[in-house]
Amino acid sequence: MRESMEFDVVIVGAGPSGLAAACRLMQQAKEAERELTVCVVEKGSEVGAHILSGAIIEPRALEELFPDWKKMGAPLNTPVTEDQLFMLQSDNKSIKFPNLVVPKTMHNQGNYIASLGNLCRWLGEQAEQLGVEIFPGFAASEILYHEDGSVKGIATGDMGISESGVEKDSYMQGMELHAKYTLFAEGCRGHLGKELYQKFDLDKDNDAQHYGLGLKELWDITPDKHQPGLVLHGSGWPLSKGTGGGFFLYHTENCQVVVGLIVDLSYENPYLSPFDEFQRLKHHPVLKQYLEGAKRVSYGARAITKGGFNALPKMTFSGGLLIGCNSGTLNFAKIKGTHTAMKSGMLAAEEVFSALNNGCNGAKELTGFETRFKDSWLYEELKQSRNFGPAMHKFGAILGGTFNFIDQNICKGRLPFTLRDNKVDYAQLKVISDYSPIDYPKPDSKLSFDKLSSVFLSNTNHEEDQPCHLKLKDQAIPITQNLPKYLEPAQRYCPAGVYEVIEDESGAHFQINGQNCLHCKTCDIKDPAQNITWVTPEGGGGPNYPNM
Repeated sequence: MRESMEFDVVIVGAGPSGLAAACRLMQQAKEAERELTVCVVEKGSEVGAHILSGAIIEPRALEELFPDWKKMGAPLNTPVTEDQLFMLQSDNKSIKFPNLVVPKTMHNQGNYIASLGNLCRWLGEQAEQLGVEIFPGFAASEILYHEDGSVKGIATGDMGISESGVEKDSYMQGMELHAKYTLFAEGCRGHLGKELYQKFDLDKDNDAQHYGLGLKELWDITPDKHQPGLVLHGSGWPLSKGTGGGFFLYHTENCQVVVGLIVDLSYENPYLSPFDEFQRLKHHPVLKQYLEGAKRVSYGARAITKGGFNALPKMTFSGGLLIGCNSGTLNFAKIKGTHTAMKSGMLAAEEVFSALNNGCNGAKELTGFETRFKDSWLYEELKQSRNFGPAMHKFGAILGGTFNFIDQNICKGRLPFTLRDNKVDYAQLKVISDYSPIDYPKPDSKLSFDKLSSVFLSNTNHEEDQPCHLKLKDQAIPITQNLPKYLEPAQRYCPAGVYEVIEDESGAHFQINGQNCLHCKTCDIKDPAQNITWVTPEGGGGPNYPNM
C-alpha cells in the first residue's frame, strides 16, 4: 500500500498557471489569517526545466498577483521597443507590413521579452516563501478518485522500474497526495487532463481543439547586431499552401536572440517535417542577418493549445479544476498564453479558497468558477479574439490577416458572428500519393542543424532502463497502416528523432527512441491513427532547458 499525504490543495504542474494559483491561494490564506496546505508536483528535475515558450509576456496578470514585481526582482528585463511583421514570399524575398495594417493583437508595447522558464523559477521562489510545498522531479502519473467518482488527488509514479517491469535496486514506490481540491495545470495536452476530458465529458459542448508545434532556439549573437527589445513575427515561406504557422525572432538581453517557428498541426502534407522547415527558415535573409556568425546555445520544442475561446472545455468537475493550457486559455491572436494561464490559475485559487472557507471538501463541484471566469477580463479577451484562428485556417495568411485586421482593429472583436473550425488536426493528414517528397537541404552546421545535435542542446536525459512512456495501442499500426498510407509520419513530425522505421532482412520495424523525447506531445496529437499515447516517464526525466 502506498504512503499518502493530505493537503487542502494539490496542483499538478509548476508552470505559470499552477504557480500563480499556488501563490494566490497562500496570499488569501495570509489575508484571512487561515492555515492552508498547498502542494505543487512538477515532473521536471527543477521548476522551469520543462518550460518552453517564445516568450513575449504581457504583465497584466503578474501585476495583479504581485503589484511590486519589479522591486521583487521578477526576471522581466527587456521591454519590447519595436514590432516588425513580415510575409516571406520565397527563400530570399519578403514583404514588411506597415504597423498601421497589423492587427492590434500583434502590437507589443508594454510587453516584455523574457524566459518563461526563468519567470516560473521566480514564481516558484515566491510560492515557497508564501508556504507552498513544491516537489520537483515527481511526476503525477495517476488520478485518484473517491467512491462517488469525485477526484481525490493524484499519485506520483513509481521510480526504479526496469524496462521489463522489474523493480531495480533504486526502486521507490510512488506516493498518494490527497486533497480537498486538485488543480490540473499540466500545460498543453496534459495526459491526466486527457483522462479528465473523457471521464467528465468536459469537451462535449465546445469546438474541436487545435494545436501547433513550436520549435525554438536560443542564440548568442554579436553585439553589433543586437537590438534589445526588437520583435519580428512573420508567416509564409518555407511553409507551403495548406500549412499554417509563422516564425518569431526576439532580441532579448545579454546579446541573445530567440528564434522559432510554429507549425499548425492541422497540416496536410505527410512529407512535411516541422523541424526541417525550421532549419531552412533560418537561411532567409530576414533572419539570417542576425544569426550569421552567431552561436546556437539551446534548442527545444513544445506543442501549444491554440483553439482559443471556441474550443474552451468545461473546466470544473467534482474535486477539481483544469487551468491554463490544460484547458486551452492561450490567446492565439496575441501568440501569448502566459498572462491568460496565470489569470486562470488566480481565478481558480479564488474560487477554491472561497469554497474552503465555506466548509466545502471537494465533493461538490465548483460551479461558481464559471461565473467568476465569465466576469473576468480573461473571458472578454478570449471572446474578442475568437475568430482569429478560424479566419487564418479558412482563408489563409493574406485574406485571414485582412479579416483579422477588420475584426480586431476596426470592430474590436465584436463582429456579430463566430467562425467555426471543427476539423480535428490529426484527420487533416493526406496520403503520400497526393504529394511529392520534400527535398530538405542538408544542414550546414552554421545556421541549420540535425535533430540529434539539437536534442543534445536541450539537455534531455531519461533513465534508459525504464518502461517506455510512449505507448502504442496497437503495435502493428505503424507498419501495417501508417507506413503504406503516410510513410509513417512520426519519423517527420517528431522534432527529436524519437520515431524511426528500421528496415532489415526481416522487413520494416517501428523503433521508439524514448530517451530523446522532449515531452512536446506532438505524437499524441498528430498521429493519424491516434495510436500513440504519451504518459509520464520516471520523474525528473526529459529536457532541462536553460533560459527557455
